[in-house]
Amino acid sequence: MARITRFTRPFLFAAASVLAVGATAQDTKELAPEKKAVWSNSIMATDGGHRIGNPEAEVKLVEFMSYTCSHCAAFARTGDGAIKLLYVPTGKVSYEIRHLIRDPVDMTAALSAQCGDPAKFMGNHEALILKHDEWMAIARKATQAQKARWNFGSFGSRAQAIASDLGFYDIMEGRGYSRSQLDQCLTDEAKAREIASQSSADVQKFGLQGTPTFIMSGQKLEAHDWPTLQPYLDRFFRQPR
Repeated sequence: MARITRFTRPFLFAAASVLAVGATAQDTKELAPEKKAVWSNSIMATDGGHRIGNPEAEVKLVEFMSYTCSHCAAFARTGDGAIKLLYVPTGKVSYEIRHLIRDPVDMTAALSAQCGDPAKFMGNHEALILKHDEWMAIARKATQAQKARWNFGSFGSRAQAIASDLGFYDIMEGRGYSRSQLDQCLTDEAKAREIASQSSADVQKFGLQGTPTFIMSGQKLEAHDWPTLQPYLDRFFRQPR
């Protein structure tokens, strides 16, 4: 788990693993294909993030993640697909992603992910985080000149510099965005303040200490990766009804 060490004040103001899921896989077979598609394609903005699945689901799973967190990227490669393919289609589980902002790179990625229609969020999120290793390798080797562009100047110019240096423009162009469309999102300081405020509020409300952290139906789980999260979901499906 990546520890939370700092938040956004300096920045703002200057097919995954699907094995061994037995019970859930059986549950999905009970639904007609068209019904499964309904929940799998139901993506909407919430008060604090973006959710896929039935808004009235009995189990509401929330992931607090950071784009600069290697553990979050590892979870995306192992757990995201299983949740979306096997649990969400049942209509009994919804999956919400919220951002915890640790640094300017986090904020720039979050602004990119939230760019445009909320229905595009999950695809944007996946595109960014699945390229995590590539752009984080560039970030770790950033020159002093690059770091200066990332931390000085107007809000928008800093975010644009990060997006350019780390290849976010190329990633988002692959999602159908033009450079000017992404620039509109990257220079939206009001949106950045909103994301930062929500991040800070979530840290206080849930006592978050690192990423990824999972909340299931209001309860913080002792789970920080797919092997430790999956049993919580399967336990729900094993409960008699």
